[in-house]
Amino acid sequence: MAPMYLHYMGIEAYGLVGFYAAIQIWFGLLDMGLSLTLVRETARFRAKALNVLTYRRLVFALELIFVGVGAFGGLFLYSNSSRLALSWLNIESLNADTVTTCLQMISGIVVMRWMSGFYRSVLTGMEEFIWLSVFSTIIASLRFIGVIPIFIIFDGSLKIFFYFQCVVGIIELMGFYFKSREMLPPLINNEHVSWSPEVLLVSVKQLLGFSITISLAAIAWAMMTQLDKLLLSWRLPLTQYGVFILAAMAASGVPLVVGPLSNALLPRLARLHAQGDREELMLLYEKMTQVVAMLVAPLCYLLSSFSWKIMFVWTGDRLVATQGGALMSLYALGNGLLALAAFPYYLQYANGKLKLHLIGSVIFLIVYVPMLLAMIKYLGAIGAGYAWFLTNLVYFLFWLPVVHRSLAKGLHMRWLARDIVTPAKYSLIFLFLFENSMTEFNLWPNGRSSILIILVFVGTISIMLNFLSQPYFRYIAKSWVLEKMSNRAARNR
Repeated sequence: MAPMYLHYMGIEAYGLVGFYAAIQIWFGLLDMGLSLTLVRETARFRAKALNVLTYRRLVFALELIFVGVGAFGGLFLYSNSSRLALSWLNIESLNADTVTTCLQMISGIVVMRWMSGFYRSVLTGMEEFIWLSVFSTIIASLRFIGVIPIFIIFDGSLKIFFYFQCVVGIIELMGFYFKSREMLPPLINNEHVSWSPEVLLVSVKQLLGFSITISLAAIAWAMMTQLDKLLLSWRLPLTQYGVFILAAMAASGVPLVVGPLSNALLPRLARLHAQGDREELMLLYEKMTQVVAMLVAPLCYLLSSFSWKIMFVWTGDRLVATQGGALMSLYALGNGLLALAAFPYYLQYANGKLKLHLIGSVIFLIVYVPMLLAMIKYLGAIGAGYAWFLTNLVYFLFWLPVVHRSLAKGLHMRWLARDIVTPAKYSLIFLFLFENSMTEFNLWPNGRSSILIILVFVGTISIMLNFLSQPYFRYIAKSWVLEKMSNRAARNR
């Protein structure tokens, strides 16, 4: 929906929307790992590891913490809205009072979404996945698509956009609140949840170690992925910041593709480790690396080499495409390296040992933060792209061998050659030849639709080349086709 927002709001107003998204992520750091802790403890309650009273006390104690932290954070943002508008954001054509009002509304929206996250954790622990999926889909559709008619009626008003987000935030919070209350187990035998600080403190104290570990990992991840957005919101005019947000969003297509695969892989690896099936675990690890490499390699090539064309097809704005193309290219390459570098983390997760992951995150930040600050100072937004790509490259080349050596000696070079380079090389060769041929003979059309059709067709062919080049996946494809033919023949008989 971003290009439609851009059409109705303009690039500077869209920059404020990007800043709102960044604030929401940074506000989430106040969580301190408590929401994931609540998911875990809810699951333990369902497994009879906690009794009803202990669980209800824990939920109540964490709810009080969330309300207190949310109120403090929201009031802090609200009281500093004017300062943010005048001193932090580089406004050009937007009215300062309008931006201040929007930031005040943002403070309320962020707090409502923060509390919604708490009640979502209860439902996640209760495994209410169908309800969560349906309700979240409705809310997301309201939030991102439902605002378009509002834009049309009110001519892309920035205030109206955030008023609408406030209304959706209230609906979301109420939905999660009442559903979570419905799922909480009833107290029995005249038991009651005590307001005593001593009782509530005991409920939370024993979980602090687990929460702090998660919190440190979350802080490191937020620093890695959001520090550039925070710094650039201060240094860049809001118009240029909007272009940066668009470019970074386009490059996020890489983790968007890989995310579902990793979500499916993590529990399976953990189960195989618990069963002691090391051979099957490593086989799955390498096969999934191949799958990701076969998807990521052509996607990164397309996003980096055809960045201007993709931005133009997406936004329809040649100036935005020119300004954001190079940025998108660098972020896409960095995201591709990060997607592959996540695999050693999966092994650590399966083994239940995340020490190296935390050390690696710290090393990443030690390299990334000074480079980011220097690059932004001298090169601006494009410097952030270079810092992201180069840090991920250094991490991939020098830290991954250390992790692999500690987990499985002799794995790393085989993993690189057989599981990444070999599956990906066919698509890269094909795309390189295609790109040079189209440029050499000046065959690119001018229309957005024509460019889109060409890129989709070429991208699909490149991914198919990767999969068909691997005997294992050829065998799967052949078996699937034969099974379909056999079923059809049986139905005909």
